Amino acid sequence: MADAAELIAIGLIEKPFGVKGEVRVRSLSDVPGRFEGLKDVTLVAPSGRALVTVVNRVRGHGGSYVLGFDAFSSPEEAAAFRGALVKISRGAAPPLPAGQYYEYELVGMTVVAETGRVLGTLEEVFETGSNHVFVVRREGRELLIPGLRQVVASVDLQTRTMTVRLIPGMVDDENANADAV
Repeated sequence: MADAAELIAIGLIEKPFGVKGEVRVRSLSDVPGRFEGLKDVTLVAPSGRALVTVVNRVRGHGGSYVLGFDAFSSPEEAAAFRGALVKISRGAAPPLPAGQYYEYELVGMTVVAETGRVLGTLEEVFETGSNHVFVVRREGRELLIPGLRQVVASVDLQTRTMTVRLIPGMVDDENANADAV
C-alpha cells in the first residue's frame, strides 16, 4: 500500500448496493471520467482499516457511482466499509489546467494578504453552490475566503503560500496592520 500521505480521496462509500458486493460511491472529485478508468484503489474505513483492492465494475447511478471491487462478493463484506474513503495515489491524478489545484495541494498552505499580513493556515475547503470556500484558521480565529479569481491573487506550490486580496469587511480590521511583515 502507498504511504497514506501519498493518497488522495476521490470518493466516499455511502452504502452497499445490490447482492454482488457492489457499493454506491459519492464522488469527491470534479475531474470528468475520474471513476471510469479506475484500476487499483485503497479503501480507508472510518475505523482506520485500509484495504487495497482492484476495481472491476464502474457505472453511473443518478448523481453517484456504483463500484464493484475484487475484495467484496457480498453486501455484508461491502457493509464493513460503509463510510470509507476511496483513495488513489497522487501519481494517478491527472494534471490540471494552469490555475487549477487539487484540494490536497492547497490544504496546509500559509495564507497571506497582499499587504504581507499573515492570515493563517488553509485547513479546509468546502464547496458552495457557486464556488469553493477556503477555511483559514489562526490562533482560534476562523476566516472564510471565497475561492474566486478576484480574491485569490496567487498560489505558490513551491513556497506553500496563497496570497489573497482582502475584500472590505472580510477580516476584522481591529488588528489589520498588526501582523504585517
